[in-house]
Parts: sequence; C-alpha cells; structure tokens
Amino acid sequence: MLGRTDQRWRSVAILVVMCAFALAAVIRLAYWQVAMAPKLQEMAQQRMRFSSTEHAIRGDIFDRNGRLLATTGYRDTLAAWPDQVSTDRRIATVTALTEILDLDDKARDVLDTKLSSKDQYAVLKQELTDDESAAVRAGIAGRTLFGLTLLPHLMRIYPNPGGQPGTTLASQLLGFVTSADGDSQGHYGIEGQYDDVLAGRPKLTATARDRLGRDLESSARVIDPGADGEDVTISIDASLQLQLEKELFAAWNADRSRRVSALVMDPRTGELLAWATVPGYDANDGNNADQNLVQDPIVAEAYEPGSVMKMLTAASALENKVVVPSTRIHDGFEVSFGVGQNVQNADHKGMGRITFRDVIAYSRNVAVSKVAARLGRNTAKAAATLYKTWNKMGIGRLSGVDVPGEVAGIAADPRRKPWAAIDLANRSFGQGVTATPIQLATAFTPMINGGMRVQPHFLLSIAQQPQAAAPPRRVLTKKVSGQLQGILHHVTSAVSWYANGSLIPRYQVGGKTGTAQIWRNDEGRWDRDTFNFSFVGYVGGDQPAAVVAVRIDEANSLTKGQGDITLNMSSYQLFRRIANGIIRTQEIKRSKDPQAGQPEPGSAAERVLAPERYARHVLRSGRAR
Repeated sequence: MLGRTDQRWRSVAILVVMCAFALAAVIRLAYWQVAMAPKLQEMAQQRMRFSSTEHAIRGDIFDRNGRLLATTGYRDTLAAWPDQVSTDRRIATVTALTEILDLDDKARDVLDTKLSSKDQYAVLKQELTDDESAAVRAGIAGRTLFGLTLLPHLMRIYPNPGGQPGTTLASQLLGFVTSADGDSQGHYGIEGQYDDVLAGRPKLTATARDRLGRDLESSARVIDPGADGEDVTISIDASLQLQLEKELFAAWNADRSRRVSALVMDPRTGELLAWATVPGYDANDGNNADQNLVQDPIVAEAYEPGSVMKMLTAASALENKVVVPSTRIHDGFEVSFGVGQNVQNADHKGMGRITFRDVIAYSRNVAVSKVAARLGRNTAKAAATLYKTWNKMGIGRLSGVDVPGEVAGIAADPRRKPWAAIDLANRSFGQGVTATPIQLATAFTPMINGGMRVQPHFLLSIAQQPQAAAPPRRVLTKKVSGQLQGILHHVTSAVSWYANGSLIPRYQVGGKTGTAQIWRNDEGRWDRDTFNFSFVGYVGGDQPAAVVAVRIDEANSLTKGQGDITLNMSSYQLFRRIANGIIRTQEIKRSKDPQAGQPEPGSAAERVLAPERYARHVLRSGRAR
C-alpha cells in the first residue's frame, strides 16, 4: 500500500502553529516583565504597605474665667477572659468587684454570669471612674482580682455637675461628643458649632512590611502630620451658669412646668454670660440622652411670647412720634374690628384714660391695639410700620448666635400677605407672632443700651487668640432708647405686684412680662389651665449690666381662667432671683442713687409697699397717682 503524501505538510503546519504560540508567549512575557513592571512593582508595594492612624486629642472648652467646661481624657474599659478563670478565683473576683463597682444584687448576678461563661473575652463595664480604675489596678497587682484587664480609651469629659441633679453644667449649650474608631464628632451646642476647630486632624502614616509582617522603618512616610484640636473659650461664667440652673430647677418644680429656660446677656457687647434650660441631661452620656432634652429650646423653639411684644409696639410708636410716654390713651373694656373680631383685656376690664407708659405697665391689650392703629393712615401702612420695627430689632429673623439649630420664628410680612385690622391688633400685643428667647433678648437690648443692636455670641477666643464679634449697629435713637428704658423701669417700680416681686434695693431693674395661651391642635381649643410665661428685663447699678430673658413653658396655673393667673413662682420673681445671682457673681456695684430699687414715688406700688412714704409724696404733690 502506498504511503500518505500529506504528512510532511501536516508537520510543517504543526511546527508553524507551535512557533506562533511560542512567539505569543514571549511577547506576553515581555509585556508583563518590561511594560507592566513598574505597575506590578507598585501593586506589590501597596500590598506590603500599611497605614496607621494616630488620633487627635480634642480641644478643651473653657469659660470666660478659664474654668474647664469640657476636656478629653482617658477612661478604662474593664474586660475579662472568663475561660481562664477558675471557680474559686471567679467567686473572689465577683465579690471584690461588687464592692469596687458598688453593684446591687441584679448587677452582681449579671457580672457572675459573664465570668461563669466559657467565652474567651467579655466586656464587664465600659467606662470606669478614676477611683474604680485605681481599685481594679490594685486588685490585679495584689492578686485579689483574676482574669481581668483594663483597656484605656479616649473620651469626652464634662467635669462640672449641673444645677439639676443628675446633669452636667450647661448641657444643652455645650452639646456632647461621640467617638467612632477614635475619631470624635461634636453634636449640638458649642461642640457641634465648633467641631472643626475642636476635633483636629488625625496623623496618618504609611509603612511597608516584609513578608514576615515586620515594619520596614526606612519606608515610613507621613501622609498627613495631623494636628490636635484647638482650645475654645466661650463667654459664659460657670459660677453664674450654675446659679442660673439652680434657680430654673426650683421654678420648674414649683410651677410644675414642662420646662424653664433663661439667658443672661451683656447689653454692651452681646456676650452671653449664662444660658440654660431645665430639665437638662448628663453630657457624659449624651449619646443615650432623650432627644427632647438635647435640643436647645432657647434657639430651636419659637413660641407666642404674649405681652413682652408690647415693648416692640412701644418702640415703633415712640420712634414714629405717634405717642410719648405721657400721652393719654383711653383703655376701654373692649375694641371691635368687625363681627366676631374683638379685643379685650385679660382682666375683662377697662382703666379709662391712662398714660402710655401705664398702658405698657398694666399690659392693656385694648389701648395697645389703638396705638398700633395710629402707626399708619390705614391698616396696611400701620402694619408695614410695625413690621419694619420688628425686622430691624430682630423679630422674624435669625439672631446669628453661634450655636446650631436656630429657627427664625414666624413674623408674617404684610407685603406678602396683607394684615387685617384684627391681625394688627393681635400682633401688637404678641399673638399671631412667634419668637425665640434669644430673639427677644436681642430685641430688648437696644432699649437699654442707647439704641444699639448687638450680635449675641459665645466665642471669645480660639487657641487663646481673641475672636472679634460683629460690631453693633444703631437701630433706635438715644432718645427713644431712653424713653423705652424708662417705661421698662416704670413697669417694675409703679405696678405693685411687679414691684413686690422684682425690685432689688439699690439696684436698677426694669422689664416686661408676657402671658400667652397655648393652642391645643389635637383638641382644637385654647388650654385654660396652662400658659407660657415670659419676662425680659435688665439689672444694673447706675447702668444696665445684664439683659435677662425668662420663659416658663406650659406652667400650671393655681387658678383657672386667663384673667386670674397665679403661679408658685412667677416669671418676674424668677427674674429677681436670677438678677441677685448676677449681682453676686459679676460683682455689680450698687447704684449711687439711694432711691434705686424703691417703688416709684406716688405710684400704686409705693402706696402698697411703702404707705408712709406714699402719704408724704401725696401731701407734697397735692394729689394721688
């Protein structure tokens, strides 16, 4: 049989294919070893390189006098290796820890259960106090505690107890800090506002390791040098802050209110000297605090302030020369603005013709409504005039205070939605408008400092470098400011109940109260038993030294009905207690005027509180006021 004639060609074809494969392999090998060599080397180095993080130390917060308000320190976590502890040693350890940690029977049983397990690792307590850590450390060294270890970690510490039991000082103002993998994050208050300054930056380092996992020191490279957080100094006085919180706590209990808030501000600079709400919380455990407690109502909750807004109407009326303090206004029982649109006084009475300053002092809704109507030739013009005063005094706009969460409140612009006559009347005495306590304090400040609106603020310095606040700007003339201060003084020195509850001998005080009904949306009615009570005023020697704004939120009246409202501690009585604390802590000197803090001569307050002096004034003047 003849042999195949195509074998030679098949061999050649196979050889060609094999050569092609070989050539492709050579080209591919050259590609990886030459072209891709730099990239492969970088990939290998990346696998050998490890980054390390050195966490920054958060900056401290100090009060205006250098007192520490918040700091970062170490706290120990107590952990154990249960599987390494014998029964006898477990019993001894549980007995000793029960005493060191002051455990009750239930907590002791939990501890015993954890140590009885066969787990390799168990956390017994997250944060020990310094005394507990020292006792555990001594027990481990003295071999009375077994199978335990202490693991130190950074944490935020608020070292000062607050005026309410179980709280820390200025909890809503300072806020709190949470940590994740060593990094800190500020929440609310000063901690949240200045988190970028306080937190600092972690140091990031890249290091290569050999195949045995050992660091190659020569390869260490700093990616980011990082920086510890900077210290912040704020304007509050810790001593005054504690006194304020104690007074608020007393009022909160006395009036059975939902909460009580107050702030103290320097009327010359806008620096906030104290700022608190009760109930507060423990900022050392802020992450577990009730959400309703961590929100700061002084900036985050606007409310109808009631008659304190009459001072804004007074400012507008005096500025536009509609009245002077001695102008007489007829205060009737009622004034009507249409069918079913009537305004009455809270006591359902009229006082007849009285001076404008008495209209404010005795808080007459009817008379104030009449004055508001005079602000323009028609309702639209009058509304625009009043709104303009609100706006420049800070009502309906953010105050710009340096804490997060501020709301602007509701102040309807008549250019967008025209006011009816009844709207003008209601808003002239604080209904149909909402504001926050910081807005009210800011609005009252020009009334007592010569007409300048100041910027409320806390920040004094960062890393001991002073921080300038926005300069004050004029919003009232000196004359109008003096007239308004005189009215505020008249309120507390001429009306007997205000004088009895607010005057401080040898010190100048003045202010205005506000009482507002609360609308219950779920019930569709006004609450007849609880009210919002406010007071905004000042205290000083020869010059006003501090503005104080007080809010008693949803307090339970001892009597029924808006015309007869009585509290265990009224807003103006709370003001006096706070003012006395201001006098002590700020060392305010007494007025040179010996009549300072006395009832106004010939007034109803003098007739009730100093009848003999009143009789002399009446005889001298020939008439009674």
